[in-house]
Amino acid sequence: MDTANSVPPWDLDPKIDQPMEEEAGNLENMYPEKEFSSLLVLRLAFQSLGVVYGDLGTSPLYVFYNTFPEGIKDPEDVVGALSLIIYSLTLIPLIKYVFIVLRANDNGQGGTFALCSLLYRHAKVNTIPNQHPTDEQLTTYSRHIIHEKSFAATTKRWLEATSIRKKLLLILVLIGTCMVIGDGILTPAISVLSAVGGIGVDHPKMSGDVVVVVSAVILVGLFSMQHYGTDRVGWLFAPIVLIWFLLIGGIGAFNIWKYDSSVLRAFSPIYIYRYFKRGGWSTLGGIMLSITGTEALFADLAHFPLSAVRLAFTTIVFPCLLLAYIGQAAYIVQNQDHVIDAFYRSIPVFIIATGSAIIASQATISAAFSIIKQALALGCFPNVKVVHTSKIIVGQIYIPDINWILMLMCIAVTVGFRNQSQIGNAYGTAVVTVMLVTTFLTMLVMLLVWQTHWIQVVTFAVLSLIVECNFFSAVILKVDKGGWVPLAIAVVFFVIMYVWHYGRAKRYEVELHSKVSMSWILGLGPSLGLVRVPGIGLVYTELASGVPHIFSHLITNLPAIHSVVIFICVKHLPVYIVPEEERFLVKRIGPTEFHMFRCVARYGYMDIRKKDDDFEKKLFENLFLFVRLESAMEVCSDSEDYNLYGQQIVRSGDSQVNDNRNMIISLNVDTTIASSGDDGGIIPAKSSDLAGQTSHETELDEMEYLKRCRDAGVAHILGNTILRAESDAKFIKKISIDYIYAFLKRVSRYNSVSENFHVPHERLLSVGQTFLV
Repeated sequence: MDTANSVPPWDLDPKIDQPMEEEAGNLENMYPEKEFSSLLVLRLAFQSLGVVYGDLGTSPLYVFYNTFPEGIKDPEDVVGALSLIIYSLTLIPLIKYVFIVLRANDNGQGGTFALCSLLYRHAKVNTIPNQHPTDEQLTTYSRHIIHEKSFAATTKRWLEATSIRKKLLLILVLIGTCMVIGDGILTPAISVLSAVGGIGVDHPKMSGDVVVVVSAVILVGLFSMQHYGTDRVGWLFAPIVLIWFLLIGGIGAFNIWKYDSSVLRAFSPIYIYRYFKRGGWSTLGGIMLSITGTEALFADLAHFPLSAVRLAFTTIVFPCLLLAYIGQAAYIVQNQDHVIDAFYRSIPVFIIATGSAIIASQATISAAFSIIKQALALGCFPNVKVVHTSKIIVGQIYIPDINWILMLMCIAVTVGFRNQSQIGNAYGTAVVTVMLVTTFLTMLVMLLVWQTHWIQVVTFAVLSLIVECNFFSAVILKVDKGGWVPLAIAVVFFVIMYVWHYGRAKRYEVELHSKVSMSWILGLGPSLGLVRVPGIGLVYTELASGVPHIFSHLITNLPAIHSVVIFICVKHLPVYIVPEEERFLVKRIGPTEFHMFRCVARYGYMDIRKKDDDFEKKLFENLFLFVRLESAMEVCSDSEDYNLYGQQIVRSGDSQVNDNRNMIISLNVDTTIASSGDDGGIIPAKSSDLAGQTSHETELDEMEYLKRCRDAGVAHILGNTILRAESDAKFIKKISIDYIYAFLKRVSRYNSVSENFHVPHERLLSVGQTFLV
């Protein structure tokens, strides 16, 4: 270990180590947008029923029970509650989410972090300041121009004005994320417990312990199936959910005809007013359960295309839900004593109901996976293993660690409460909080990204907040009756996510201030003052310019370094995916005889990380192509045999180069090209009259030299930065850095490079440092 807090930062020489704006600009936008055929959309819409809509579709199991837990005093209350349910389903899931919020997706990715990534691209509000203009040249960056005098520009300047506002935006996003995770814990608990509780209709003397045990067994089975992936689970569950929707819709229509068709007057909003006059506000917590699962509809968008999700909702889900609730209300009006088990008495399909309740949990579990994956890539969650389960839909993932944590917490909630009414109170608190967060973030997206007129934004905000604030005011009063559960879960996950992000930001800050300038490296000479041993050293850093302190620390303490050194910055961008053609930016650092390069490997938050062999193969392909193109440009830039693509030289007759025209070349190499001889020594450049021949020989010699070094062995050099709070730091900072962050770093899959790229441990070299912050 080494305490490096006192290392003075050197200013970078801008002529030696410029950012890769030129290289990034040479990349062409060739990434094709994913298009789906009509047949595939129908297929995915069918699958989405089993993944996205299970939660929303099984709400009829417990809505009326939680709305009238003490029975019904006036039949008009049923009509008033039904009117609230009808307009809640219409305003929130249908109008707000399906037609507005789902549009605010990040190239098909949904959830609070997708909204956050859109905002990060349109305003400098990222609390880790690693944004760079080269990022904006990615095909998938999709950033809109904001005119300086527009309302969007005013909003942008207001957000960027202070660090407090940036932190508040991050906190808002994290709160929404934590509530989605809490939703993933509470949904399986209340859905399965409600479904299994239907046994009591035919066996009223059955012990509650039996219901809890059966529920726990079903939950274990449900979470154990997650490793099969969304695609297989969707095919398995979708037929059951489709049958479920058709049954509840059909039986609901039958109940309207059989019992009391007069409940259809609930479509008039006047009954909502009358319901509130009779004290209906206190039942809003139960009515709000009718729209649970709506946030999962947005978060699960990564698993299915927008067109498929909309098609399934408008043609199957929404009409069947309306018929189901209206049918239940018609039955309850004539059978007021059966409100507790009204669902099973009005819809006698216990087996299908149990199956659908189990499936209902899938929506929020999948949503939790998606949103944690986004948080992980954006530096807001400790590193965990992510398994991609589909080759067609990149968003279909499985996270083993999170799966088992959710299962244990879900069983604990089920066993601890044993009562769906209290779980319902907790459930409502989580759901309405997420909706409020989504409303505020969508407003910012409408202003900054869509640049919508402020009157339309205000209209959206008013309509959304009138409904959601009323729901929130009702559920917040039930904190002592179970509503504290999602708050406790959210606090735990919020502390984990915020402290991890805070530690990442501090680590980036100390690396930025302790980096070494390239002028210091060049002053050491071609050998760096050390023995250059055969092989290639890949030095990983979060910095896209400058030399990381781990490298100076390494060469200061060890007498040797590899013959070729490549500084690799694995950069996570606020985009959902980076096309393979635009993944790598490569440039040379210093003179040719130094054999030093810089590579920026860019990833989006839904990118699949390749194994080590694939990563190295792609890296060296781009490096070799860089050397060829660099040599071609140095000598033949005025030749008629070459075509100029912007600032990129591509030889007409070289098919291999033409096939890789997206590759970049460095145009700011100010030094004379040199190459390595057969014995590894340095061969000086020839005179200018032999420039063409010398350049070709130089290229071949350097290519051969690089290949020999690659064959000699590739080592991955990683920095193990340990943060410690200063002795005079505040108490909260000491607890956060010295204990919580240190603990998370120990228990997480901290070495993200070795985990993501599956680097063998025998090829890893960890350089430890300690910094005081």
